Formats: sequence, structure tokens, C-alpha cells
Amino acid sequence: MSSLLAGRAVSRVGYGAMRLESLHGDPGAAVALLRRAFELGVDHVDTAQFYGNGFVNDVIRQAIRPGDDVLVASKVGADPDPGAPIPLRLAQRPEELRASVEDNLRALGLEEIPLVNLRRADRRPGLLAEGDQLVDLDDQLAVMTALRDEGKIGAIGLSGITLDILRRALPAGIACVQNAYNLVGRDDEDMLALCVAEDIAWVPFFPLGGAFPGMPVVTDEPAVRQAARALGRTPAQIGLAWLLHHTPNTHLIPGTASVTHLEENMAAGDIVLDAATLAALDAIPARSMSVPLG
Repeated sequence: MSSLLAGRAVSRVGYGAMRLESLHGDPGAAVALLRRAFELGVDHVDTAQFYGNGFVNDVIRQAIRPGDDVLVASKVGADPDPGAPIPLRLAQRPEELRASVEDNLRALGLEEIPLVNLRRADRRPGLLAEGDQLVDLDDQLAVMTALRDEGKIGAIGLSGITLDILRRALPAGIACVQNAYNLVGRDDEDMLALCVAEDIAWVPFFPLGGAFPGMPVVTDEPAVRQAARALGRTPAQIGLAWLLHHTPNTHLIPGTASVTHLEENMAAGDIVLDAATLAALDAIPARSMSVPLG
């Protein structure tokens, strides 16, 4: 099951690399986990230089071998801030975006990053921009399109955005949108519909919710648990499968440091939800995902 992402047909279930930070003390295990992901069919890895202060990108560089056909997507808009309560700081200014792309290129050992997402700071969940980090979208897109023209990035994505921001950005050519979204946190149905209409990939983060206090949790829902029992699957697999059924442009990037969970996540792509099950899941009330980061 594949779909287009940044102009390439990739599996609709990729891998979000943030959780590799937890293997900081055992880089070999982190590399082995990624190699297993590739064996299972992962051909889309989502990363950022601020994941583990460069550790995760270093692991990806080691894990990808000549001949591996893996699309690496990274993001800019924040930089590592080791030792801080939240170990990142916003880096929204154009010169910071360019510097972050260069940092990613060096760490990943690439001449071009196939897809780079501009992580805006307009909305929760996450840090909100203030002061000199309040940067106009046009100024940011100017540097992103310049980097694309220079061949340093292949395609531009957006993350953490509002519907108005997406509409304004469309003329620049947007390949994907990454927003917090899942079965119980469906704030962005209008944006998702626009992405479908414009052939823009939808790459939800926090696909099962519950990442922070106050955020709804998909696997707590009785209808999700009932579907899992009926199909002999885990509630997490049902939550991921619903996302894939909901729209054809959805790509998943679930993250884990567990091989068992990795295998379960990949198997979610094979789950078929019938009309009655989908109706029961669709009927779950949606709640807001707008909570602080941390």
C-alpha cells in the first residue's frame, strides 16, 4: 500500500525517528532497529536535527546503506537546546532555517534532503512563537524556496499550521502537511479536505494522542478497544488503521524504540476496517488537541 510523498511512491506507514533518542546509550541498537524497519518495508523516515541533539540523524546516516531507497524527511523551525526543560528552542528566522537545513545535510551525510518540513509555531500543541520568533510566512517561504532552487531540499512541507497559513502557502508548492491529528483529535478536518483536493500528503503526528497531559488518548476509547477485540489486533493498531482509512493521502510516521511495537505498527497497514467498524469509530466524539508542549 503506497501513496505519493514529495513526488515519490512510498509505503503509507513510515517511521518517526524521534523515539530513537531513548537509545542514546546504545547506538548499535538504534541502528539495528532502523535496519529492521527497512526490512519490514519502511521507506520513509521522519527526523529532525533537534532529536537527541543530532544523535538521531547520526543513527539514520549509519543505518541507510547504498542501495536503500529511503526517503528522509526532516524539519526546521527549532534547534537543539540541551539541558532545557524542553530540549529545543524555536529557530523561525530565515537565517536560522537555512542554518538548520545545512546542519541536517551535514549530519545526515546528504547533498539534498528529499523533504523538509517548516515547523511553524502558530498553534498548540507545542511552543508558541513570541518576540523575534514571530516571523512572517512569506519571509520563511522565500528562504525555503531558495533552498529548493539550490538543490539542498527536494520538497517543502509545513507543520503545526493553521488553515489560513496553508492557503497562503499553496502558491509555493507544498508537498505535505504535518499536524497533530488522530481519531479523537480531529481539529483539522477542513485542512485535511484541502490537502486531499490539492494532492498534498497528510502526515499526522501524535497519531494515537496522549503525548502530553490533557491530550486525549485514542487507545482509551471503548469503541477502539471493541474493534481491537473483534479483529484480534491491538487498540493502537486500530487507531493507526483508522487514519489510513480516513483519507487516501495519509502517511503515518509512528515512532517506537521497540521492535515488537515496530512490527505491530507496520502490520496496521494491512488491517481492513469494514463499514460498521468505521461507523462506530467515526462516531467517537472529537476533542481538542490544543494543549501546551510539556
